Amino acid sequence: MNELFGTLPDGTPVHRWTLERSGVRVRILSYGGIVQSAEVPDRDGRTADVVLGFADLDGYVAHPEPYFGALVGRYANRIAGGRFPLDGRTYALALNNGPNSLHGGERGFDKRVWDVEPVGHGVRLSRVSPHGEEGFPGRLEISATYTLDGSGALRIAYEAVTDAPTVLNPTNHSYFNLGGSGHTGGHELRIAASRITPVDADLIPVGAPAEVAGTRFDFREARKVGAGYDHNFVLDKGVTDAAVPVAELYDPASGRVLTVATTEPGLQLYTADHLGEPFAPGDGIALETQHFPDSPNRPDFPSTVLRPGEVFRSETVYGFSAR
Repeated sequence: MNELFGTLPDGTPVHRWTLERSGVRVRILSYGGIVQSAEVPDRDGRTADVVLGFADLDGYVAHPEPYFGALVGRYANRIAGGRFPLDGRTYALALNNGPNSLHGGERGFDKRVWDVEPVGHGVRLSRVSPHGEEGFPGRLEISATYTLDGSGALRIAYEAVTDAPTVLNPTNHSYFNLGGSGHTGGHELRIAASRITPVDADLIPVGAPAEVAGTRFDFREARKVGAGYDHNFVLDKGVTDAAVPVAELYDPASGRVLTVATTEPGLQLYTADHLGEPFAPGDGIALETQHFPDSPNRPDFPSTVLRPGEVFRSETVYGFSAR
Protein backbone atom coordinates (compact mmCIF):
# COMPACT_ATOMS: atom_id res chain seq x y z
CA MET A 1 0.00 0.00 0.00
CA ASN A 2 1.27 3.45 -0.93
CA GLU A 3 0.03 6.67 0.70
CA LEU A 4 1.12 10.29 1.04
CA PHE A 5 2.97 10.65 4.34
CA GLY A 6 3.68 14.37 4.26
CA THR A 7 5.43 17.22 2.50
CA LEU A 8 8.94 18.51 3.14
CA PRO A 9 9.49 22.24 3.74
CA ASP A 10 10.55 22.65 0.08
CA GLY A 11 7.25 21.15 -1.08
CA THR A 12 8.55 17.68 -2.00
CA PRO A 13 5.98 14.98 -1.24
CA VAL A 14 6.99 11.96 0.83
CA HIS A 15 5.20 8.64 0.49
CA ARG A 16 4.84 5.70 2.83
CA TRP A 17 4.72 2.09 1.70
CA THR A 18 3.28 -0.65 3.91
CA LEU A 19 4.58 -4.22 3.62
CA GLU A 20 2.69 -7.01 5.37
CA ARG A 21 3.36 -10.73 5.47
CA SER A 22 3.30 -13.60 7.95
CA GLY A 23 2.01 -11.45 10.80
CA VAL A 24 4.65 -8.73 10.36
CA ARG A 25 3.85 -5.21 9.14
CA VAL A 26 6.67 -2.84 8.12
CA ARG A 27 6.33 0.73 6.89
CA ILE A 28 8.96 2.34 4.66
CA LEU A 29 9.29 6.04 3.77
CA SER A 30 10.57 7.45 0.50
CA TYR A 31 12.32 10.08 2.63
CA GLY A 32 15.67 8.67 3.73
CA GLY A 33 14.63 5.09 3.03
CA ILE A 34 13.39 5.15 6.61
CA VAL A 35 11.96 2.08 8.31
CA GLN A 36 9.21 3.97 10.14
CA SER A 37 7.78 0.99 11.98
CA ALA A 38 7.96 -2.78 12.30
CA GLU A 39 4.99 -4.35 14.04
CA VAL A 40 5.63 -7.90 15.24
CA PRO A 41 3.88 -10.25 17.70
CA ASP A 42 5.18 -11.29 21.11
CA ARG A 43 5.01 -14.79 22.61
CA ASP A 44 1.27 -14.28 23.31
CA GLY A 45 0.50 -12.94 19.84
CA ARG A 46 0.23 -9.31 20.92
CA THR A 47 1.66 -6.94 18.34
CA ALA A 48 3.88 -3.92 19.01
CA ASP A 49 6.13 -1.62 17.00
CA VAL A 50 9.74 -2.62 17.71
CA VAL A 51 11.62 0.24 15.98
CA LEU A 52 11.84 3.84 17.16
CA GLY A 53 10.24 6.40 14.88
CA PHE A 54 7.74 9.19 14.50
CA ALA A 55 4.08 9.30 13.55
CA ASP A 56 4.58 12.16 11.09
CA LEU A 57 7.19 13.60 8.74
CA ASP A 58 7.74 16.65 10.92
CA GLY A 59 9.24 14.42 13.61
CA TYR A 60 11.94 13.15 11.26
CA VAL A 61 12.72 16.62 9.92
CA ALA A 62 12.97 18.03 13.45
CA HIS A 63 15.16 15.18 14.76
CA PRO A 64 17.60 14.27 11.95
CA GLU A 65 20.77 13.43 13.86
CA PRO A 66 19.74 10.15 15.52
CA TYR A 67 19.05 8.78 11.98
CA PHE A 68 15.90 6.98 13.14
CA GLY A 69 15.38 4.00 10.83
CA ALA A 70 17.27 5.66 7.99
CA LEU A 71 19.30 4.37 5.09
CA VAL A 72 22.65 6.08 5.67
CA GLY A 73 25.47 6.67 3.18
CA ARG A 74 27.44 7.11 1.13
CA TYR A 75 29.57 6.08 4.06
CA ALA A 76 28.03 4.74 7.26
CA ASN A 77 29.97 5.50 10.43
CA ARG A 78 33.00 7.80 10.64
CA ILE A 79 35.80 8.89 8.33
CA ALA A 80 38.65 10.48 10.29
CA GLY A 81 39.18 14.16 9.61
CA GLY A 82 36.60 13.98 6.83
CA ARG A 83 39.39 13.09 4.39
CA PHE A 84 40.52 9.98 2.55
CA PRO A 85 43.00 9.14 -0.23
CA LEU A 86 42.01 7.29 -3.38
CA ASP A 87 44.23 6.65 -6.39
CA GLY A 88 46.68 9.41 -5.48
CA ARG A 89 44.09 12.07 -4.72
CA THR A 90 42.72 13.21 -1.36
CA TYR A 91 38.98 13.87 -1.04
CA ALA A 92 37.55 16.25 1.57
CA LEU A 93 34.13 15.66 3.14
CA ALA A 94 31.88 17.69 5.42
CA LEU A 95 32.85 17.59 9.11
CA ASN A 96 29.50 16.89 10.77
CA ASN A 97 30.70 14.90 13.81
CA GLY A 98 33.33 16.96 15.59
CA PRO A 99 36.54 16.61 13.55
CA ASN A 100 35.11 13.75 11.47
CA SER A 101 32.59 12.94 8.77
CA LEU A 102 29.66 10.77 9.88
CA HIS A 103 27.03 8.79 7.93
CA GLY A 104 27.61 10.49 4.60
CA GLY A 105 27.90 14.11 5.70
CA GLU A 106 25.50 16.97 6.30
CA ARG A 107 22.94 15.80 3.75
CA GLY A 108 23.53 12.13 3.16
CA PHE A 109 21.20 9.41 1.90
CA ASP A 110 19.06 9.74 5.04
CA LYS A 111 17.91 13.25 4.02
CA ARG A 112 17.15 12.51 0.36
CA VAL A 113 13.85 11.53 -1.22
CA TRP A 114 14.20 8.24 -3.08
CA ASP A 115 12.30 6.93 -6.08
CA VAL A 116 10.17 3.95 -5.04
CA GLU A 117 8.61 1.13 -7.03
CA PRO A 118 6.84 -2.04 -5.86
CA VAL A 119 8.64 -5.37 -6.34
CA GLY A 120 7.06 -8.65 -5.26
CA HIS A 121 6.63 -8.57 -1.49
CA GLY A 122 8.46 -5.28 -1.14
CA VAL A 123 9.69 -2.04 -2.63
CA ARG A 124 12.79 -0.94 -4.48
CA LEU A 125 14.21 2.47 -3.57
CA SER A 126 16.67 4.08 -5.95
CA ARG A 127 18.46 7.33 -6.61
CA VAL A 128 21.48 8.80 -8.37
CA SER A 129 24.08 10.38 -6.12
CA PRO A 130 25.91 12.83 -8.39
CA HIS A 131 29.67 13.17 -8.54
CA GLY A 132 30.81 15.44 -5.72
CA GLU A 133 27.73 14.97 -3.54
CA GLU A 134 28.92 15.62 0.03
CA GLY A 135 32.46 15.49 -1.39
CA PHE A 136 32.38 11.87 -2.60
CA PRO A 137 33.71 11.16 -6.09
CA GLY A 138 31.83 9.39 -8.87
CA ARG A 139 28.25 9.36 -10.12
CA LEU A 140 26.70 6.60 -8.05
CA GLU A 141 23.55 4.74 -9.08
CA ILE A 142 22.26 2.95 -6.00
CA SER A 143 19.20 0.96 -5.00
CA ALA A 144 17.95 -0.58 -1.77
CA THR A 145 15.26 -3.24 -2.00
CA TYR A 146 13.16 -3.90 1.10
CA THR A 147 11.16 -7.14 1.10
CA LEU A 148 9.36 -9.36 3.59
CA ASP A 149 10.08 -13.04 3.05
CA GLY A 150 7.78 -15.94 3.85
CA SER A 151 8.76 -15.90 7.53
CA GLY A 152 8.14 -12.16 7.89
CA ALA A 153 11.86 -11.32 7.91
CA LEU A 154 12.83 -7.92 6.53
CA ARG A 155 15.48 -8.20 3.82
CA ILE A 156 17.41 -5.12 2.71
CA ALA A 157 19.46 -5.67 -0.45
CA TYR A 158 21.76 -2.92 -1.75
CA GLU A 159 23.14 -2.65 -5.27
CA ALA A 160 25.24 0.13 -6.80
CA VAL A 161 27.48 1.06 -9.71
CA THR A 162 29.75 4.06 -10.25
CA ASP A 163 31.36 5.85 -13.20
CA ALA A 164 34.53 6.73 -11.24
CA PRO A 165 36.40 5.18 -8.30
CA THR A 166 34.65 5.93 -5.02
CA VAL A 167 34.00 4.50 -1.55
CA LEU A 168 30.66 3.09 -0.44
CA ASN A 169 29.38 1.72 2.87
CA PRO A 170 25.58 1.96 3.29
CA THR A 171 23.58 0.61 6.23
CA ASN A 172 20.21 0.83 7.92
CA HIS A 173 20.08 2.76 11.18
CA SER A 174 17.00 1.37 12.91
CA TYR A 175 16.83 1.45 16.69
CA PHE A 176 15.19 -1.69 18.04
CA ASN A 177 13.14 -2.00 21.20
CA LEU A 178 11.65 -5.48 21.32
CA GLY A 179 9.43 -4.54 24.24
CA GLY A 180 7.75 -1.90 22.12
CA SER A 181 8.54 0.90 24.60
CA GLY A 182 10.59 1.75 27.67
CA HIS A 183 14.24 1.05 28.38
CA THR A 184 16.10 -1.80 26.66
CA GLY A 185 18.28 -2.59 29.66
CA GLY A 186 16.76 -6.06 30.00
CA HIS A 187 17.46 -7.09 26.41
CA GLU A 188 19.97 -9.88 25.89
CA LEU A 189 22.41 -9.86 22.98
CA ARG A 190 24.66 -12.34 21.23
CA ILE A 191 27.19 -11.35 18.53
CA ALA A 192 29.40 -13.80 16.64
CA ALA A 193 32.49 -11.63 16.95
CA SER A 194 35.78 -12.43 18.66
CA ARG A 195 37.24 -8.97 18.07
CA ILE A 196 36.33 -5.28 17.97
CA THR A 197 38.06 -2.28 16.46
CA PRO A 198 39.34 -0.21 19.43
CA VAL A 199 38.62 3.51 19.10
CA ASP A 200 39.90 6.84 20.37
CA ALA A 201 37.84 9.54 22.08
CA ASP A 202 36.33 10.53 18.70
CA LEU A 203 35.34 6.90 17.97
CA ILE A 204 37.95 6.49 15.23
CA PRO A 205 39.63 3.05 15.12
CA VAL A 206 43.17 2.91 16.47
CA GLY A 207 45.59 0.03 16.20
CA ALA A 208 44.70 -3.50 15.20
CA PRO A 209 41.43 -5.27 16.07
CA ALA A 210 41.44 -6.44 19.69
CA GLU A 211 40.16 -9.65 21.24
CA VAL A 212 36.89 -9.39 23.19
CA ALA A 213 37.71 -12.27 25.55
CA GLY A 214 37.64 -11.11 29.16
CA THR A 215 36.16 -7.67 28.30
CA ARG A 216 32.74 -6.04 28.33
CA PHE A 217 32.68 -6.49 24.56
CA ASP A 218 32.36 -10.26 24.74
CA PHE A 219 28.87 -11.09 23.48
CA ARG A 220 29.78 -14.49 22.06
CA GLU A 221 27.37 -15.89 24.63
CA ALA A 222 24.07 -14.08 25.12
CA ARG A 223 23.95 -11.60 28.00
CA LYS A 224 22.31 -8.33 28.95
CA VAL A 225 23.47 -5.45 26.77
CA GLY A 226 23.82 -2.62 29.27
CA ALA A 227 24.94 0.87 28.21
CA GLY A 228 28.02 2.61 26.84
CA TYR A 229 28.44 0.97 23.44
CA ASP A 230 29.11 2.65 20.11
CA HIS A 231 31.62 0.17 18.73
CA ASN A 232 32.28 -1.90 15.63
CA PHE A 233 32.42 -5.66 16.12
CA VAL A 234 34.62 -7.61 13.70
CA LEU A 235 32.36 -10.47 12.69
CA ASP A 236 34.07 -13.85 12.72
CA LYS A 237 32.61 -14.77 9.33
CA GLY A 238 34.18 -11.83 7.44
CA VAL A 239 32.77 -10.69 4.09
CA THR A 240 30.42 -13.29 2.57
CA ASP A 241 28.48 -13.59 -0.68
CA ALA A 242 25.29 -14.65 1.13
CA ALA A 243 23.84 -13.29 4.37
CA VAL A 244 25.06 -15.29 7.38
CA PRO A 245 23.46 -15.09 10.88
CA VAL A 246 25.68 -12.96 13.14
CA ALA A 247 23.58 -11.63 16.02
CA GLU A 248 20.50 -12.22 18.13
CA LEU A 249 18.66 -9.74 20.36
CA TYR A 250 16.11 -11.11 22.86
CA ASP A 251 13.62 -9.47 25.17
CA PRO A 252 12.77 -11.89 28.00
CA ALA A 253 9.71 -9.85 29.02
CA SER A 254 7.89 -10.08 25.67
CA GLY A 255 9.65 -13.11 24.23
CA ARG A 256 10.41 -11.27 21.00
CA VAL A 257 13.59 -12.22 19.19
CA LEU A 258 15.46 -10.27 16.51
CA THR A 259 18.03 -12.16 14.44
CA VAL A 260 20.50 -10.37 12.18
CA ALA A 261 22.13 -11.96 9.14
CA THR A 262 24.41 -10.09 6.77
CA THR A 263 27.04 -10.24 4.06
CA GLU A 264 28.95 -7.44 5.79
CA PRO A 265 32.14 -7.95 7.88
CA GLY A 266 31.20 -5.63 10.75
CA LEU A 267 28.35 -4.75 13.09
CA GLN A 268 28.16 -1.47 14.97
CA LEU A 269 26.48 -1.84 18.35
CA TYR A 270 25.06 1.49 19.51
CA THR A 271 23.11 1.59 22.76
CA ALA A 272 21.66 5.07 22.11
CA ASP A 273 22.97 6.57 25.30
CA HIS A 274 22.46 10.12 24.02
CA LEU A 275 18.88 10.02 22.74
CA GLY A 276 16.79 13.04 23.68
CA GLU A 277 13.10 13.98 23.56
CA PRO A 278 10.73 12.40 22.75
CA PHE A 279 12.86 9.36 23.61
CA ALA A 280 15.24 8.70 26.47
CA PRO A 281 18.78 7.26 26.56
CA GLY A 282 18.69 3.51 26.16
CA ASP A 283 15.22 3.37 24.60
CA GLY A 284 16.63 1.58 21.55
CA ILE A 285 19.56 -0.52 20.36
CA ALA A 286 21.06 -0.07 16.89
CA LEU A 287 22.72 -3.03 15.18
CA GLU A 288 24.25 -1.51 12.05
CA THR A 289 25.70 -4.02 9.59
CA GLN A 290 28.56 -2.43 7.69
CA HIS A 291 32.23 -2.29 6.80
CA PHE A 292 34.52 -0.88 9.47
CA PRO A 293 34.74 2.79 10.47
CA ASP A 294 37.42 4.81 8.64
CA SER A 295 38.19 1.98 6.22
CA PRO A 296 39.14 4.43 3.42
CA ASN A 297 42.10 5.45 5.61
CA ARG A 298 42.91 1.92 6.76
CA PRO A 299 44.33 -0.34 4.03
CA ASP A 300 44.49 -3.14 6.61
CA PHE A 301 40.66 -3.17 6.83
CA PRO A 302 38.35 -4.79 4.25
CA SER A 303 38.14 -2.40 1.31
CA THR A 304 35.13 -0.14 0.67
CA VAL A 305 36.39 1.01 -2.75
CA LEU A 306 33.98 0.63 -5.68
CA ARG A 307 35.31 1.00 -9.22
CA PRO A 308 33.70 1.40 -12.64
CA GLY A 309 32.66 -1.95 -14.06
CA GLU A 310 32.08 -3.44 -10.61
CA VAL A 311 28.68 -3.99 -8.99
CA PHE A 312 28.36 -3.37 -5.26
CA ARG A 313 26.04 -5.83 -3.54
CA SER A 314 25.20 -6.17 0.13
CA GLU A 315 22.33 -7.77 2.01
CA THR A 316 21.10 -7.75 5.59
CA VAL A 317 18.17 -9.73 6.95
CA TYR A 318 16.28 -8.83 10.13
CA GLY A 319 14.28 -11.85 11.30
CA PHE A 320 11.48 -11.64 13.87
CA SER A 321 10.16 -14.41 16.11
CA ALA A 322 9.12 -15.09 19.71
CA ARG A 323 9.85 -17.71 22.32
